[in-house]
Amino acid sequence: MAMKRINIRDLSLEEIEALISSLGKERYRARQIMKWLYSGGGVQSFEEMTTLSKPFRSQMEELAFIGLPEIEKIQASKDGTKKILFRLEDDLFIESVLIPGKNHWTACISTQVGCRMGCRFCLTARQGFRRNLRPSEITGQLEIILSSLPEGPNVRSIVLMGMGEPLANYRNTLKALGILTSDYGFGFSNRKITLSTCGVVPMIRQLGRDICINLAVSLNAPDDAVRNQLMPVNWKYPLESLLAACRDYPMPGRRMLTFEYILIDGVNASPAHAEMLSRLLRGIRCKLNLIRFNEFPGCPFKSPSEDTVLAFQQILVKHHFTAIIRASRGRDILAACGQLSGKALEENTSQCLV
Repeated sequence: MAMKRINIRDLSLEEIEALISSLGKERYRARQIMKWLYSGGGVQSFEEMTTLSKPFRSQMEELAFIGLPEIEKIQASKDGTKKILFRLEDDLFIESVLIPGKNHWTACISTQVGCRMGCRFCLTARQGFRRNLRPSEITGQLEIILSSLPEGPNVRSIVLMGMGEPLANYRNTLKALGILTSDYGFGFSNRKITLSTCGVVPMIRQLGRDICINLAVSLNAPDDAVRNQLMPVNWKYPLESLLAACRDYPMPGRRMLTFEYILIDGVNASPAHAEMLSRLLRGIRCKLNLIRFNEFPGCPFKSPSEDTVLAFQQILVKHHFTAIIRASRGRDILAACGQLSGKALEENTSQCLV
């Protein structure tokens, strides 16, 4: 019975080294393969890796293949944001978002098909959980963006804030992060990568031990009572344990933790909530991203008024916090925070590019 071929892009440098060592080849060949995969224009076959001998290329073709997600559709928002729908090899779908900045673009990528965390304000959660993404599918979103889209060369930062909870797919996410930051991979600086979590406390602590990247915590409430209503994860990891892990998370130099706070009218956006939040975060070196709730069909929550958001921000500023009102990009194409669904047949009035 023939052995099933593996996707070489699912392997770390160390795993490729082990594989080719088992074939009697020099370990440095693994670095050559990595360069071809991630710095050589995204080759599609081992035959294109001309620094390897032909017999070795044939050996590798028998053992492995090079697989990437495929673009199914691209939608463009009025504000310049682009949402990319990817088809996976098992015909499931995920979404990534390209967010325009002043002189650069940010790629927002997914780590799971759907999500099992159940946050009540999130459209992805309503799709349920299908499966974890493999490392090749996580990094593959970026590979396609960099190599196939005109904005690709100007992508300067990466946020793991797409579909899914990255820390619930820890092993594959960590391997993908290693490839994203490796000199033999994509070569992104740790400073340019941010992982967003709803608060899986043990894995926050593990992440701090394994790799040094920026951490953004989806907080969304100033006390356990409100957070329990919005985020089921809080029943298992309440605020006391979450904030203890945040205080211990290593953020070198002048970097700060980010707390994301989605403001929902009548739920967590009052001046009293802002005062409680100020007390809760006292002593933590952090900044806050304030995000107006992005409405989507069938959700009971409403976005607060601009005056409500400004009043909330001013209270935090009064207590000496850096609080930024983050513009929600791509609302008109359901590409903003909490709106990704991975639906292949979704219809709306936005411009469809593919």
